[in-house]
Amino acid sequence: MAFDLIVKNATLPDGRTGQDIAVAAGKIVAIEPGIAAEAGRVIDAAAQLVAPPFVDCHFHMDATLSLGMPRMNQSGTLLEGIALWGELKPLLTHEAVIERALRYCDLAVSQGLLAVRSHVDICDDRLLAVEALIEVREKVKPYLDLQLVAFPQDGYYRFPTSVKNLERALDMGVDVVGGIPHFERTMADGAASVRALCEIGAERGLMVDLHCDESDDPLSRHIETLAAETQRLGLAGRVTGSHLTSMHSMDNYYVSKLLPLMKEAGVFAIANPLINITLQGRHDTYPRRRGLTRIPEMRAMGIPVALGQDCCMDPWYGLGSGDMLEVAHMGVHAVPMTSREAIRWAFEAVTTIPAQLMGLEGYGLAVGKNADFVLLQAADTIEAIRMRAARLAVIRRGKVIAETAPRVAQLALEGRPALVDPSHYAPRAAN
Repeated sequence: MAFDLIVKNATLPDGRTGQDIAVAAGKIVAIEPGIAAEAGRVIDAAAQLVAPPFVDCHFHMDATLSLGMPRMNQSGTLLEGIALWGELKPLLTHEAVIERALRYCDLAVSQGLLAVRSHVDICDDRLLAVEALIEVREKVKPYLDLQLVAFPQDGYYRFPTSVKNLERALDMGVDVVGGIPHFERTMADGAASVRALCEIGAERGLMVDLHCDESDDPLSRHIETLAAETQRLGLAGRVTGSHLTSMHSMDNYYVSKLLPLMKEAGVFAIANPLINITLQGRHDTYPRRRGLTRIPEMRAMGIPVALGQDCCMDPWYGLGSGDMLEVAHMGVHAVPMTSREAIRWAFEAVTTIPAQLMGLEGYGLAVGKNADFVLLQAADTIEAIRMRAARLAVIRRGKVIAETAPRVAQLALEGRPALVDPSHYAPRAAN
């Protein structure tokens, strides 16, 4: 039997080594050692890691790559970023949003990032960014899954036309109901917005993903309302609370009540290490809070937690590279999560867990799944995070859509090796 593609001698995320992956008609048809068959293309993985593609379940593609427009965020703070976005929105054009988004998707593909959930601001009566990203979603469909969230950036109740605009955006085909309850004028308005948005999700049969408690205020507790509404409306598995940074400031007794409620409700959580570690704790002197939500405690409770990038070169964050291994790397350091088990989990938090959160069909490295995967210059998942490993090949539906040369340095040192390959520095007892 002839296949379209065979990847030989791969190491898999679960630790299996010496595995061959055979692909036909865009699907994985076999994973086993020593597949003896012809193929249109054969790739020797050389015992390096093959993993499912990276997934970014929290991003803002309407703002990406807009750094410096109309001016720089000089303070680097969340509030100046929000003000800057307010200045930029009236200047946006349909064509410019599309061009920046497509350029970002090019970068994402090169990084093995083949699925993105992007929030899109609906606090603009033109809904220009919504129209643009719906067009982008169709353009990139052959190589990247783009899921859109109707996001009332300036508040569902606080912005005069958000209620109407959110319904308009969903009618246009936006996939997910979004919100930002902590940005409403009062805690009561924030709680009311959570209830209203969850009811919209229930009525329309859509997922719900709310920016929730993205603050250092220990009394910002909208995740409690979100969990209660998820349970009341039977939305288990369809609701996500993003950021949840207020949880790092809450007292332990309250959290001991909150986490079981989230678990019982079946709510997902998303932390955004790059952004949360830089934007939170800005009012602190010392000791200064890290700003990330309670990831280890949620994991121990059995709450599924994913890691998102959030921003890339936009008014809120002047860094970023579309690299989900950078996100995992920051999460490992900032929480911190440095046990071998926790580092392995961090890899899952940018692959399989966000894929589940987004409801991606056909995702995974198994027979019968879509032939979407990435060959990394690393011995295993821990090594991939340690080095932010090069993506040697990115495969979508069985076709190689991006390739990168191995990261190898040439040395001119007497008595030392001529070449240095960082992937050869893996510990001998890697696990």
